[in-house]
Amino acid sequence: TCQHVSSLDLKNLCFVHLSRFLLFFSLQTFEKLLIANRGEIACRVIKTCKKMGIKTVAIHSDVDANAVHVKMADEAVCVGPAPTSKSYLNMDAIMEVIKKTRAQAVHPGYGFLSENKEFARRLASEGVTFIGPDTHAIQAMGDKIESKLLAKNAKVNTIPGFDGVVKDADEAVRIAREIGYPVMIKASAGGGGKGMRIAWDDEETREGFRFSSQEAASSFGDDRLLIEKFIDNPRHIEIQVLADKHGNALWLNERECSIQRRNQKVVEEAPSTFLDPETRRAMGEQAVALAKAVKYSSAGTVEFLVDSSKNFYFLEMNTRLQVEHPVTECITGLDLVQEMIRVAKGYPLRHKQADIPINGWAVECRVYAEDPYKSFGLPSIGKLSQYQEPLHVPSVRVDSGIQQGSDISIYYDPMISKLITYGSNRAEALKRMEEALDNYVIRGVAHNISLLREVIIHPRFVQGDISTKFLPEVYPDGFKGHKLTDLERRELLATAASLYVAEQLRSQRFLGTPRIPIAKSKQSSWELSVRLGDGIYPVAVSKDGSSFSVEVDGMKLNVTSEWNLASPLLSVTIDGTQRTIQYKLQILTKVAAELSKYMPEKAAEDTSSILRSPMPGAVVAVSVKPGDMVSEGQEICVIEAMKMQNSMIAAKTGKVSYLGSLKTICNLSNRIEFKKEKRRILCCSP
Repeated sequence: TCQHVSSLDLKNLCFVHLSRFLLFFSLQTFEKLLIANRGEIACRVIKTCKKMGIKTVAIHSDVDANAVHVKMADEAVCVGPAPTSKSYLNMDAIMEVIKKTRAQAVHPGYGFLSENKEFARRLASEGVTFIGPDTHAIQAMGDKIESKLLAKNAKVNTIPGFDGVVKDADEAVRIAREIGYPVMIKASAGGGGKGMRIAWDDEETREGFRFSSQEAASSFGDDRLLIEKFIDNPRHIEIQVLADKHGNALWLNERECSIQRRNQKVVEEAPSTFLDPETRRAMGEQAVALAKAVKYSSAGTVEFLVDSSKNFYFLEMNTRLQVEHPVTECITGLDLVQEMIRVAKGYPLRHKQADIPINGWAVECRVYAEDPYKSFGLPSIGKLSQYQEPLHVPSVRVDSGIQQGSDISIYYDPMISKLITYGSNRAEALKRMEEALDNYVIRGVAHNISLLREVIIHPRFVQGDISTKFLPEVYPDGFKGHKLTDLERRELLATAASLYVAEQLRSQRFLGTPRIPIAKSKQSSWELSVRLGDGIYPVAVSKDGSSFSVEVDGMKLNVTSEWNLASPLLSVTIDGTQRTIQYKLQILTKVAAELSKYMPEKAAEDTSSILRSPMPGAVVAVSVKPGDMVSEGQEICVIEAMKMQNSMIAAKTGKVSYLGSLKTICNLSNRIEFKKEKRRILCCSP
């Protein structure tokens, strides 16, 4: 580049770069920073710290000793065993690490202690900088009850509801009746969908109060709840704010977060297809007014519910870095972690409101270790036997904290990564997301990529016709996976058969020559059967150079590829169309297919009288005792998995005959079966 500019231009260019270099080092921040978190967000913070020349300290539980964030940090210290209450929520242990490592500042990430005012207070008392707002703002905005009152005073639109703390289930029922069903019961502290339940009647209110308070206590150490009117079928749109200690505050546009399951976001994008400039400005100005009302200083998010008429209502303010912050970074060009660190050190904001652009479009998919075919995603655990991120796809960003060989355990959130794509417009960003999802390789645990892909290509989503009820409306009977068209089925069968033949041919060769020099002449055609779902489909394959001609359903398809069988992904071209396919199926020779009909089928297990947990977890409550009669639909026990509580109910009537304290729960009919637990319940048949 330099040879194309004049010597004067080159001198000026060098002066500019030197000025920026000196400015960077003149804006001293911190020498050492501790990240009080784990996983992808810890890795995310460490990356910015490295860019800013800040040394980092990671904390970890004993099961996270080999985690990616531990390897990335300059120092790492264990703070306790796996349970969060004994490690990542253990303030005493974390404070000791801060003293030991002489960290000058702490970034809390999101979740855990990120919105804990006591943690921020203890840091301040030790002269350690909390990368976030002060304790007053955390108290005011972290407490949903107080924040709602402050929002009203700041002229921010709010949802009708009860503005106090709900004492017990009876009071919850009384308040819910006064507000009018449906109502939302939610934790006063925290967020992320934890401690939230929708209630449509008195019984659901009582149950929701119990579960929400238990989840809130487990996740945030605070079991206080509030109740407000549930706005049916809204959009969930939030405004990113950024404020400093000098009274300056900005709104960094919105994020559309309406695709959710169990009140947790799954797909986010920025900007929103729904907002016009006037509504965007009104929401942004109200968000900034609220931030200024509490003298907020750091990055924060003001969440709103927006109805079909574009009326918006304050939901809550998260006084931390939001999970979905990357989409805002993509369209504004700002590094929010860097801005948080600068603000915490006392520097004023570098931008004015007029400087904040909307450049292009960004989409984020949360990739979870979950089975999407069970309630849109029940947690899955295991070891990542194979893992490859689609970073070769243009304009793709992956924020992750795992690698091949990492364990997904029951102790923490099942998020694998955040997959972000960027484009000059929404269509381009979505197309890149589709390609990125197709090229994402995850083996060893169940994952939700199939659901994510179906969501982003669904006509309603593409048109922007979404709400928080998108998933149950589009999939009323639950997610069943992608339904293959006839063309897709033929292409899949042809690809599978070609891959099988390519593998067979490779196995016959050794260092480029046949294993047996006197081997019979090469085979040029194959008759195979492919088992796909419940069907078996005959295919005929013939080889033509590096290509295969495959006959399926009387139609011929030409399949070509480089046939790199060592790669976990294989790109093929079918009749001129490029495809990347990940699918489970079985390929049989003609003889094997004919003999398979004689194989006895494994009888399906009779589950009509069995209660089995759909996910691994811990039994936190048992609701029966020996001698109790249990009826269909009655709660037997409560399972906590990855910080969410789930009620296990009886499938039929029975009588509890025995309650033990073994490490198994057995099945209802003769027993209730559940593995890896601390109790056993035996019930007699009806």
